[in-house]
Amino acid sequence: MTHPLFVSRQSLELRGDCSRVVVRSFRPSVEPREFNQLDRSRADNIIARVLSLDDAGTHALLAQVLANFDVRHRNLLRQFAERADAMLVSYAPDVELTAERRQLLGAFFLNEYSFEAAALFNPSIVAHPDQSDVADGALRVVLSLRAVGEGHVSSLTFRSALVQANGSVIVDPTNRLAALPKVRGRVGDMLDLTFDPETELSERVVFPVTEAQSNGLEDARFVAFEENGKTVYHATYTAFSGRGIRSELLSTTDFLSFRLTPLKGDAASNKGMALFPRKVNGRYAMIGRQDNENLHLLYSDDLLTWSGGTKFLEPRFPWEFVQLGNCGSPIETEKGWLLLTHGVGPMRHYSIGAALLDLEDPSIVIARSHEPLLQPEQSEREGYVPNVVYTCGAIQHRNRIVIPYAVSDSYCAFASCDLDALLATLVE
Repeated sequence: MTHPLFVSRQSLELRGDCSRVVVRSFRPSVEPREFNQLDRSRADNIIARVLSLDDAGTHALLAQVLANFDVRHRNLLRQFAERADAMLVSYAPDVELTAERRQLLGAFFLNEYSFEAAALFNPSIVAHPDQSDVADGALRVVLSLRAVGEGHVSSLTFRSALVQANGSVIVDPTNRLAALPKVRGRVGDMLDLTFDPETELSERVVFPVTEAQSNGLEDARFVAFEENGKTVYHATYTAFSGRGIRSELLSTTDFLSFRLTPLKGDAASNKGMALFPRKVNGRYAMIGRQDNENLHLLYSDDLLTWSGGTKFLEPRFPWEFVQLGNCGSPIETEKGWLLLTHGVGPMRHYSIGAALLDLEDPSIVIARSHEPLLQPEQSEREGYVPNVVYTCGAIQHRNRIVIPYAVSDSYCAFASCDLDALLATLVE
């Protein structure tokens, strides 16, 4: 259901494409000793078999591999060679190989991964750092999306789009290619990642690197953070290891290079954190949900340490009796901070609402939704997780609030509403 007064849905849908693949490292497991009488790993056995091929066989097999895969990736031969170097470190670091043999060897330790084959959902939205050549009244934006592939592993991917004056969204065509970044630096679990400048925004996929992220980077909430006259795009997200979770922070200025840093403090062991777009009273501010059902306001002096917090919003209406959560970073308006929320009601039915917070003290709730702004329509009820609408962030363009939202953890849709009309429906 949609609020009948002021929220309008678009017919636009953004779905995953299983033909879009990235190249990932592959390493066979080590067999138990009783099944491996030579006491060699499967990887070493594969290397030995490849090196046993003669030059003609190597050339023919590499040509066959390229005919099958080269058009699906950028710089595939370079990736083959780099992967071979990594594998040979422990096997035969000083072995001299022809370029073709090295490339073929690397191909045996890589595989394609269809990163959005299962789902593409939980979007957030920020203004694009490049607004050149944008028509009057329009705004170029970056959409971040949670992509899910084999094994239910989540990664972060992007789209560029144009928001028109009336709030409607036009998503730019998606490039058929996709690529992972290079790890340019690592200190513990802090990572510096950089994509090839040749790649377009929609090609870039931030995939798990550390053990804490091994089962996914989930639900990135992007915000254009303003400080000292500069804009940095920060995103809080959930790192999932398969056993535990923690909140981490991703930062970029250009969506080409990224720094990923684990957050610290007792609040960082939970999910669903959302950063304010500027400091509040000289400190960084965050919305959190430490107890899994109420919203808290947190402050930090260094952006990375988040502890304590003040509870300021709790379930009040039936559609949010199970729990409340934030739906992205607060939006600063003249009348207060506009915070989109999600509420969970009977039968685990998810809805999107809103609250208006005081600009100087966001723990003060000026008004809040009595009824949901968005609920799953009949056509939106079915999916991987039924009866869910959810967003990780909205944006204000002129006097409209543009809301990309996920449908039943499967795909994305778009809605917008008039800001004044929205504020008028909130109750004290």
